[in-house]
Amino acid sequence: MYNNKGRYALMAVFVLATVVCVYYEQYQLAALAAFLFAFVVWSHFKHSSVLMASRYFKNNEFGKAKSMLAEVPNPARLSKSRRGYYEFMQGNMALKEEDYDKAEYHFQLASRFTVGGKNEKSYVLIHLANLALRKKDKERAEAYVKLAKELAESSRSKDIIVKIEKEISKL
Repeated sequence: MYNNKGRYALMAVFVLATVVCVYYEQYQLAALAAFLFAFVVWSHFKHSSVLMASRYFKNNEFGKAKSMLAEVPNPARLSKSRRGYYEFMQGNMALKEEDYDKAEYHFQLASRFTVGGKNEKSYVLIHLANLALRKKDKERAEAYVKLAKELAESSRSKDIIVKIEKEISKL
């Protein structure tokens, strides 16, 4: 749960520890430091700063969340569990900026990955249904609402689905 600078600092510490341990012929400690270096590199590509971004996102600190998401070097390399959250947050950021095409793109990607439980997945589909309504695409909106209904568990998500269904009937 570090940002890029923190991970780079840890990598430097582990490389330095490896070199020092080899110099003093402490090969087991050197191997341990090298393993920890490899672990930090692996976590840099598989988890990146998504967890920190989600913490900022939940606290409504969208500027910080956006900067943490910008640190992700290649979203395609993220683990499946992190990629869903990454795309969900990117979609919400795009909605806040009123870039609806970008938001739809990210929510489409988020719908293919794990985003918490069923209820969280229903919110992704609710966002997609809203975006389809905005484009006046009745068929897609109905399809998204149908899927969201199956996954919705909270009363809030069910209320939103009812409102969307009323809007769809007006089209």
